[in-house]
Amino acid sequence: MGLLYLGTPLTWDEAKLYADHVREHGIAQFLHTWDRVKDRWGDELLWGDEVEYLVVAFDDEEKNAKLSLRQTEILAKLSQVVGDLTDDDTPAFMTVPTFHPEYGRYMLESTPGSPYTGSIPDLLSVETNMHYRRTLARKHLKANEIPFTFTSFPRLGTHGVFTEPYFSPDDAKSSHSLFLPEEITNPHARFPTLTANIRSRRGSKVAINLPIFIDERTPRPFVDPTIPWQRSIYPEDPEAKNGAALIDHIYMDAMGFGMGCCCLQLTFQSCNVDEARRMYDALVPVGPIMLALTAASPAWRGYLADVDCRWNVIAGSVDDRTPEERGLKPSKDNYIIPKSRYDSVDLYIADDWTNKPEYNDAPVPYNEGIFQRLRNHGLDEVLAKHVAHLFIRDPLVIFSETINQDDTTSNDHFENIQSTNWQTLRFKPPPPNSPIGWRVEFRSMEVQMTDFENAAFAVFIVLLSRAILAFNLNFYIPISKVDQNMARAQRRDAARSGKFYFRKDVLPPGHTALTISPPSCSVSSSPAEGAPAKEKLLRNCFPAVPRPSYVEDGPIEDEYEEMTVEEIFTGKGSKFPGLLGVVEAYIDTLDVDEGDRLQISKYLDLVRRRAIGSLQTPATWIRNFVRSHPSYNRDSVVSQEINYDLMVAVDEIERGVRRVPELLPEDYTPANGYHSKPNSR
Repeated sequence: MGLLYLGTPLTWDEAKLYADHVREHGIAQFLHTWDRVKDRWGDELLWGDEVEYLVVAFDDEEKNAKLSLRQTEILAKLSQVVGDLTDDDTPAFMTVPTFHPEYGRYMLESTPGSPYTGSIPDLLSVETNMHYRRTLARKHLKANEIPFTFTSFPRLGTHGVFTEPYFSPDDAKSSHSLFLPEEITNPHARFPTLTANIRSRRGSKVAINLPIFIDERTPRPFVDPTIPWQRSIYPEDPEAKNGAALIDHIYMDAMGFGMGCCCLQLTFQSCNVDEARRMYDALVPVGPIMLALTAASPAWRGYLADVDCRWNVIAGSVDDRTPEERGLKPSKDNYIIPKSRYDSVDLYIADDWTNKPEYNDAPVPYNEGIFQRLRNHGLDEVLAKHVAHLFIRDPLVIFSETINQDDTTSNDHFENIQSTNWQTLRFKPPPPNSPIGWRVEFRSMEVQMTDFENAAFAVFIVLLSRAILAFNLNFYIPISKVDQNMARAQRRDAARSGKFYFRKDVLPPGHTALTISPPSCSVSSSPAEGAPAKEKLLRNCFPAVPRPSYVEDGPIEDEYEEMTVEEIFTGKGSKFPGLLGVVEAYIDTLDVDEGDRLQISKYLDLVRRRAIGSLQTPATWIRNFVRSHPSYNRDSVVSQEINYDLMVAVDEIERGVRRVPELLPEDYTPANGYHSKPNSR
């Protein structure tokens, strides 16, 4: 979550008058940044994670696990606590962490106090760092409160008491939701304004429908009896009965259902802008696969869904497109915009010979005036189209105090639009007046129940990112196939039973094995006799492969095929060693001692076992827990009692006192030295 302004937010009717002003000056700010840093080169690998938590309050008498709406109070306490800490008070290899607000008033976000470097000790400090942050937060909550890394709260928006304290949805003045009270939202003016302006711009409430999981006693057809069909408080109340709520689906109608979810995100600093663009493109096809492998959200609004992931819920929750932009009404003046502003990536952006025009095969509307302005300024066509595509969106929250800015010192208008295009990857220019370089943010993964799992996936992705650059791997497939993969990734049990499009030959032209690019900026150990030097650091600044004098281009369709998740990770054929194969080959180029290699192997083994199906995804485990609960009636309902027992079990799993060999390795224990004690409930 970015900087939160204190100011006067504009209503949508006021804000839309300044939309062109924000776009015009946002592009001016981007171009000023471009001129300043387009030739910047040599930035080292710095990277970080963002972990989000739900804070849950337990009522043991009523057997009710409820969302604690004390974010403001909790963050004030944590701010005071971390403000009094010094780096001497923290474990080795870490600095004082930071905690941030998020959309839900029951949510916290944590980040390391400073970025990780490319050192092996930093890589192996991630789990301890995450666990320290969790422990620090937990220590300063009430005795009956626990922070969970849990993607979606199963009973958010149910009939009954699911928050502490309780509030009625009848006063949901920003969302007009049938299910969520106003008080679910962070009280900072940005969040209710964002909620209200999405609804106003769209011309209706958002409409999210997930197919319900059909069990033995699920009513057919399923017409949700918990929807207050006859409520008549807000103008949008009849929408549910007029078709917004679909039969055999779980209906949700507010931004909070999506932006109230938790995830795990990673950001990497690149050597320069070209390397950032290559990294962005390479990770685009990886995004859906990692979504499937980290699937963790099968229950919504008190029901089991027939999907395992959050993505379409969030996409629907911030879908501000008008009926004309959705193609539901004819319009001569509006774009038809195929996707929500929260969705998968629409364009590859590398200015590289391996990025063939045929890969960008999905319809991508873009602002032609902005595109031409960027081209006239010297940007290449691919990057100009990317930015011009982002800028078809309107700014949703404008503060009156920030309308007029100095475009040479501020990037707030640019970020107003850039940061509300929530895609699977985000290409991030350097901020003004900062030493930070060009960055790529990886955004598709669901947060896991334990710090071990979250660290494992963070370590895997950072190693994969280095392997991609070191070996000049080519993961390109058409964007339309990436979109299909995103849809497939959310299906129930996709990691075990699904198939995904992936590239068959990922090696550079003429290569039959993984060979590393010569270093252009590195720290190496002395090579043994006849052996190449081994790197001491994960690094940036790998040179791209130049275009060969002759390239034999066949049909694009011959470059990829459907693969299982197991094949994508463990390999298929002689030209695709699998994602784990390239990571292992990259680790072989590093100067890693035996103990560190063993710890890395434990993380990679979790990824491997998920991929081959010998460990369940959290979504599968949660679904099975619900369905095997003694009080479950085989009717798809996640009752208050089931939800309570589920959250108790997840807490026990995280603390290492409940063994779940179907979900975690048999030797799982929380991070060294930071074993959480149970809160006194």
